[in-house]
Amino acid sequence: MSRPFRSTKAILFDLDGTLVDSAPDITAAVNELLAGRDLPPLRLEQVKAMIGGGVRKLVERAFAASGAPLLGSALDEANRAMAPIYRRHLTGLTTLMPGVREVLTHFHLSGIAMGVVTNKPQLAAREILLHFGLTDHLGAIVGGDAVTCLKPAPDALLLALDQLQVEPRDALMVGDSGADVAAARAAGMPAILLRGGYTQIAVEALGADLVCDGLLDLPSAMRRLQDAA
Repeated sequence: MSRPFRSTKAILFDLDGTLVDSAPDITAAVNELLAGRDLPPLRLEQVKAMIGGGVRKLVERAFAASGAPLLGSALDEANRAMAPIYRRHLTGLTTLMPGVREVLTHFHLSGIAMGVVTNKPQLAAREILLHFGLTDHLGAIVGGDAVTCLKPAPDALLLALDQLQVEPRDALMVGDSGADVAAARAAGMPAILLRGGYTQIAVEALGADLVCDGLLDLPSAMRRLQDAA
């Protein structure tokens, strides 16, 4: 492990695949975009494998998987076309991951500051969190368009911690992918990964400080680490 968790004052959460299961909505958006180009729809599992890296990367991967790869200005145009479609598919099919409300309430009552850092556009992330009534416990919501470089760069994490007024050494990143681990490492903070997210690589192989079965296991896992520190 990179450091003990005894001094954790803030927890940053990824959004897609960590706090919410948004893959069905993202799949609907992708398939609406593809249908407009007379391309066949993709399956949910195909789109799950494309999530991570922001909307532009999602569009690029979707067209490549459809056998119609886009580059340069063509990709720019498809990305612009995706923007309003994406906004129409934020909460219709999206659900909370198990234990979200309980865990956020637990850490809130424990006096730990919390934020969300995601490569999803910031307004989209906020709309989802507002829809589920989660914003009251969050002191920072940082989307991919609020920073210069998306995760795995540390920019979003550092911006969120600045808003929370917590140093990286006193914070923890919770996510579901290698990008979350890499961003945490670059920011100088430990990372916990959850099983059941969207990574196509086994979470045990991604170098996190700890792997949990789900959010409900997070408080007890942190207590065990604190006791061992």
